[in-house]
Amino acid sequence: MVWNPNDPWNKKNDNLDDALKQAQSHLQGLIPSGGMKSLLLVGLLVFVAWQSAFIVAPDEEGVVKRFGIPVRTVGPGPHGKIPLIESVLQPKVEKLHRIEVGFRTDRQGRQQMLAQEALMLTGDMNILAIEFIVQYKIKESANYLFSVAEIHETIGKAAEASMREIVGKSKIDEALTTGKAQIQQDTLVLLQSILDQYQSGVQIAAIQLQDVDPPEAVAAAFKDVTNAKEDREKLINQSQSYRNDILPKAKGEAAQVVNQAKGYAQARLNRAQGEANRFVATLKEYNQAKDIISKRLYIETMEEILPNIDKVIIDGKGGERVLPYLPLDRLKSRTSTPAEEQKP
Repeated sequence: MVWNPNDPWNKKNDNLDDALKQAQSHLQGLIPSGGMKSLLLVGLLVFVAWQSAFIVAPDEEGVVKRFGIPVRTVGPGPHGKIPLIESVLQPKVEKLHRIEVGFRTDRQGRQQMLAQEALMLTGDMNILAIEFIVQYKIKESANYLFSVAEIHETIGKAAEASMREIVGKSKIDEALTTGKAQIQQDTLVLLQSILDQYQSGVQIAAIQLQDVDPPEAVAAAFKDVTNAKEDREKLINQSQSYRNDILPKAKGEAAQVVNQAKGYAQARLNRAQGEANRFVATLKEYNQAKDIISKRLYIETMEEILPNIDKVIIDGKGGERVLPYLPLDRLKSRTSTPAEEQKP
């Protein structure tokens, strides 16, 4: 080995220098050239733009979160956000959501009752199996998404509790017949007030009763009672129909009789008044000329009487030699015949 005065200890740094040079060359290879830098810059800008913009559909509402906390809501259309810091949730605010209470529908469309939810106690201590549907829309997106956990299940439980309270204040006849509409309305109002207290951001659209039936164990007895009530209502309606038919007729006949009586009474009064007036006028004339009026009255009376009786006129001189004969039997038969003909 030759001694080197620059390296008296014979230490060689050739390997280290070579390693440094290789590292520099690799680093220079990783750094892109000018064209590559432009391409990466364009890609970065596209990524930032894609993360900064979003579009809200017409039936949606955008809820912008910043580090997981909602900061604002936006309506339909294009909007912007801070990339990688803000995120957006877009719930369907126009969609009508549906919750089934007391039953469930499987994929084949078959319904199955859930006794734990459906069986309810009425105000008169009877049990009913009630199945109904709750329909709702999202009113405030931020509250809907962040104020209540498991919002769908919460609405179902609140709806069940509201229905139990309203049914517990109602009688079984109302729930089975005419009171269904009122029960639906009262349940809707009560459920909406509960959800407003929760700040759930939900608007209840409708409560629809599907089936309201007694339990299967007593269904036959309830059916008999219902049929009896229907028969009673049918008889009541028939009697009212007969009453409405006969009363107007009776009232019409009574009014007709009354009008006829009034007309007859008025006619009698008018005739009596006329006869009285004629008698007064005749009396006035009689006081002025008694002989003439007496003869006139006599003649008028004879004109009314004589045409209606059988008469036999005998001259006074000739009658002295004739035996007067009055055939009473024939006169009696003649007078009785017209009377018999007048009988119905």
